[in-house]
Amino acid sequence: MKQIPFNKPYLTGLETKYIEQAVASGKISGNGLFTQKCQQFFEERYGIKKTLLTTSCTDALEMCAILLNIKEGDEVIMPSYTFVSTANAFVLRGAKIVFADSRADQPNIDENSLEGLITPKTKAIVVVHYAGVACEMDTIMTLAKKYNIYVVEDAAQAIDSFYKGKALGSIGHLSAFSFHETKNVISGEGGLLGINDGQFIERAEIIWEKGTNRSAFFRGEIDKYGWVDVGSSFLPSEIIAAFLWAQLENLEDIQNRRKEIWNRYFEFFKESNKISLPKVPKYATNNAHMFYVLLESLKKRNEFIAKYKEIGINPVFHYVSLHSSPYFKDKHDGRKLTNCDRYADTLVRMPLFYELDQPDILDNKSDIIK
Repeated sequence: MKQIPFNKPYLTGLETKYIEQAVASGKISGNGLFTQKCQQFFEERYGIKKTLLTTSCTDALEMCAILLNIKEGDEVIMPSYTFVSTANAFVLRGAKIVFADSRADQPNIDENSLEGLITPKTKAIVVVHYAGVACEMDTIMTLAKKYNIYVVEDAAQAIDSFYKGKALGSIGHLSAFSFHETKNVISGEGGLLGINDGQFIERAEIIWEKGTNRSAFFRGEIDKYGWVDVGSSFLPSEIIAAFLWAQLENLEDIQNRRKEIWNRYFEFFKESNKISLPKVPKYATNNAHMFYVLLESLKKRNEFIAKYKEIGINPVFHYVSLHSSPYFKDKHDGRKLTNCDRYADTLVRMPLFYELDQPDILDNKSDIIK
């Protein structure tokens, strides 16, 4: 039986060529030509003030927590329906996580629930653009300004997606992207920190370079460098950056193919009256990061996945709500987050990758969705 995986990394064909160039350059430790090319791409194409390539999106989020001086007792609001890295980055700094529910119509954070969660201890709101679809950022940024708190965009899934014409990752004070092998463009592992508030730029470079002002030294701005702040080794090697550059050069082709697959899924599944389809609000665009459907119950979801696996197709569910996780459930304040739990029980992601032979999934499978 032919097996169709949930994901298959796509290679443009230029990855090894650029890696060879990076190796031949004699500088493979990071912050070289390919790192600068990738950073410039995001700054110029998406209007992010300053970007820094990182070894993962998790690292970029950890840099956000350090930049915001998150400490013991600070509160950070974020959705419960997200990956654990969103929370871990701030937990590591001692923050108290306050989980918010998702919207009823799609998995993004319910912006109308946020004001009631803000206290004098709230330091930041972290939004997650689920499936690359924008959160309602005007409401969120207005709240942040009103209460003098920061907004971090977890844009792990959101490359090349927009909110009212503004690129995701360019709206909040800080943002984080992922280039994990399951994302639209990849480098195996990898991430990027976006900085839109200029006050953070200088310190971000220091944190990125292990707490030293090494970047300023190499630009000739100072005559020696030393340890000036906390930090870690957040920057990736040039080999990772070279791989990523091959992907970014082919972004439009990758996006067009993914959107074609997404649209065919939508047309197929809309024939079912027992499955709910993803909703993209008018203020948002769709970057085709994932195609998901919602089943009627946990039982129906499990049956749906099992039926597809019987014929060699591997859809998967997604997050377990973090507020109900083994680590956090005793720390949660007891509020019911109904929509988060509903998505945890009923959401299924279909295989979606560049080389997907979609007819193998769509042809003669209508009995599964009836």
